[in-house]
Amino acid sequence: MKRFGLVIKQNIVWLGLLLLTDVAFCFFMWLVAPEAFVRIRVLVGVFTVILFAAVCSVLCIKDRKKIEAFRRFVAAPDEQGEIEMRSLCGASEQEYVSVLSEELHDLRDSVMQSGRQLRDYQEYVENWAHEIKTPISLLTFVVDNRRDELPHNVVTKMDNVTSQMQNYVDQMLYYARLKSDSKDYFMESIDVEECVDEVIADYRSLLEERGIRVRKCLENGAVYSDRRGLQFILGQLVSNSMKYTNEQPEISFDFWTAGNKRLLSVSDNGIGVKSCDMPYIFEKGVTGDSGENRKHATGMGLYLVSEMAHDLGITVTANSKWQNGFEIVLEFPDVETKI
Repeated sequence: MKRFGLVIKQNIVWLGLLLLTDVAFCFFMWLVAPEAFVRIRVLVGVFTVILFAAVCSVLCIKDRKKIEAFRRFVAAPDEQGEIEMRSLCGASEQEYVSVLSEELHDLRDSVMQSGRQLRDYQEYVENWAHEIKTPISLLTFVVDNRRDELPHNVVTKMDNVTSQMQNYVDQMLYYARLKSDSKDYFMESIDVEECVDEVIADYRSLLEERGIRVRKCLENGAVYSDRRGLQFILGQLVSNSMKYTNEQPEISFDFWTAGNKRLLSVSDNGIGVKSCDMPYIFEKGVTGDSGENRKHATGMGLYLVSEMAHDLGITVTANSKWQNGFEIVLEFPDVETKI
């Protein structure tokens, strides 16, 4: 009915002329043969209504075909689609079809070129990230072997620098992967405590240097996910907690089940996040106003955590009170129930 009304509105001039023609015919018939007009006036009225409805129906069908052909042509602007569009359009509209076809072909070529450039860029970023890990690992190896020979403050600074470099490289690598069309996730059953231990081992020197205590309650914890992706998420959470520590710093890992839910909590007793910043902590580039260190933050860590968790089907929630710690809870999908 909506399409019918739109067709009437678009062709109101021609339909008005048709109606005017019928009225003129009736008028002249009334002048020529009034008695005959009285006898057939009902028939003339019914014929006029039927003719009016038939014309509108034909226009609706033609308009619907034109819209369907237009959608197909926009989705795939090939030669066959252009021929179909031309056959349904009047002479005045065919020029518009030609202009639209040229623009769509140019746009398709531009999109394809941009896609190739993006894939090349993503490939370059991933290759660079893998290559840069070699000198970082070498630097870490040298520092570890020369710890007794170097001043303590130098070793501490080197540990901080290598840890930050590694963290930024991981962020860039996973950011590129998240934006890529192809994913290389390998889903498997993961022992949570084993996974957490591997992440803690990467940050052990910094945790010890800053006097951060690690508490774990992860017995009999197992989830179904991608190991590298989960380790990246946990690494970002540990790195985030280390930046905003308070007195007697502590990072806690807790795993528990609630019905069919499997939940893993990563929390700290640091400065936390102000309530006005909480709705925005997972947005890209947001650093909030929670201390001096946030002025030097990139605002990418929790954003990447949220994006990676979404890719892996993990629900992420955050809890915090200003000056009273920060907590991230990861809720893993109930894979066993779905299988």
